[in-house]
Amino acid sequence: MLEYTNKNAKSVWNNCLNFIKDNIQEQAFKTWFEPIQAIELTENALYIQVPSQFFYEWLEEHYVKILKVALTKELGAGAKLLYKIQMENAIGNKQPYTDQLPSTQRAPVRTQELDVPVQNKNPELKNPFIIPGIRNVKIESQLNSNYSFDNFLEGDSNRLARSAGLAVSNKPGGTSFNPLLIFGGVGLGKTHLAHAIGVEIKDLYPEKTVLYISAEVFTQQYVDSVRKQTRNDFIYFYQLIDVLIVDDIQFLSGKSGTQDVFFHIFNHLHQNGKQVILTSDKAPVDMQDIEQRLLSRFKWGLSAEIQNPDVDTRIEILKGILYRDGVSMPEEIIEYVAQNVKTNVRELEGAIISLIAQSSFNKREITLELAKQVVDKFVKNVKKEITIDYIQKVVSDYFQMDTETLCSKTRKRHIVQARQLAMFFAKKYTKASLANIGSEIGNRDHATVLHACKTIDNLIETDKQFRKYHDDINKKFSI
Repeated sequence: MLEYTNKNAKSVWNNCLNFIKDNIQEQAFKTWFEPIQAIELTENALYIQVPSQFFYEWLEEHYVKILKVALTKELGAGAKLLYKIQMENAIGNKQPYTDQLPSTQRAPVRTQELDVPVQNKNPELKNPFIIPGIRNVKIESQLNSNYSFDNFLEGDSNRLARSAGLAVSNKPGGTSFNPLLIFGGVGLGKTHLAHAIGVEIKDLYPEKTVLYISAEVFTQQYVDSVRKQTRNDFIYFYQLIDVLIVDDIQFLSGKSGTQDVFFHIFNHLHQNGKQVILTSDKAPVDMQDIEQRLLSRFKWGLSAEIQNPDVDTRIEILKGILYRDGVSMPEEIIEYVAQNVKTNVRELEGAIISLIAQSSFNKREITLELAKQVVDKFVKNVKKEITIDYIQKVVSDYFQMDTETLCSKTRKRHIVQARQLAMFFAKKYTKASLANIGSEIGNRDHATVLHACKTIDNLIETDKQFRKYHDDINKKFSI
């Protein structure tokens, strides 16, 4: 019989983890093993705590062999691994543990509901997308087939998000990217990519039920269900979905009822191996008025940011638009437009279409001079979209320095404060994440941006001269 006097649950499990880490991919280890906690060691049995039923089932299906080898090395041939599944109820309180054994040594299980117990009282499916009175229960995907991976141009700014989207498309619900949260500013392609994932899944898995919906429409449907006293039918409908795509999830901010019902729908889908895809204009860490229990679930999978495309990607995007529309244009004009319209893909497309329209309606040849006139007018008209680049220029001009100096590593006080002001205004006037702001302004991290914003708030309150700097610059963004 083995001696356990010098062993405890944590040390045994840590030794198991060291073995497992050397034998599986790093991303898989982080996703499926780092969240596990060792709870208890009795005789030759190790109890571990996992976050959910779905988590437990995934380990059993994919990693039971390596778990058995690791534990046998530690506790001998008679080693047993037992699970404790930690769940949350409707108000987020911890429910009692449910003990479970591996499939080879299953014991009777104390059953509990893992999400809202919903029964569809009416045998006819209540489909919120169907006009009342029409007996059609087919769930249409609401996808736009014009959005595909073929016309979603890949660049450094979106490579991670696109690659993750392809992985999810090939194996919905079967990767560690669940949920997949795609976030970034306005007009960068989040909605396009979300549709592309759904379209690809429908092509590869026609039997799966895929649904795209905006968070705004989801909220309105929920409000209608409460008014009509069909809330359970509403939840039941969404629990039938195999792949749920929710656009602009940040729209749920401050809507506690909608957040609560989405929480239960999310739990049910995730625990049953269904795929959830979300888009947002902010990273989870920057979302305001979203319940913590929901934010924690958004972080379960992968959060992939889409950033502003660099100039090379913008050039390729323009060439793609011109090819699509059958228009030829000199290279120097394409490069000029790409270098001067930096905000987002949507406005880049708008600028090139405006140039084509000017040429066509006025029967003028597309020249560099015409391009300059059109772009100058277009950029002025979209000044309402304040970018990080524009903020850096305004702050640099005010303090009579160039943007290179603003973003430099120098610790001179007046430059540091100018840089902090740029970060402060970027957080205030753009929807960029803290990480993106830091990356654009001097290649700093999100913690530096957070510190800068707190510093500026304090200086505005305590330093009259600095308050004047702030007010002067702030007025320039209001013009």
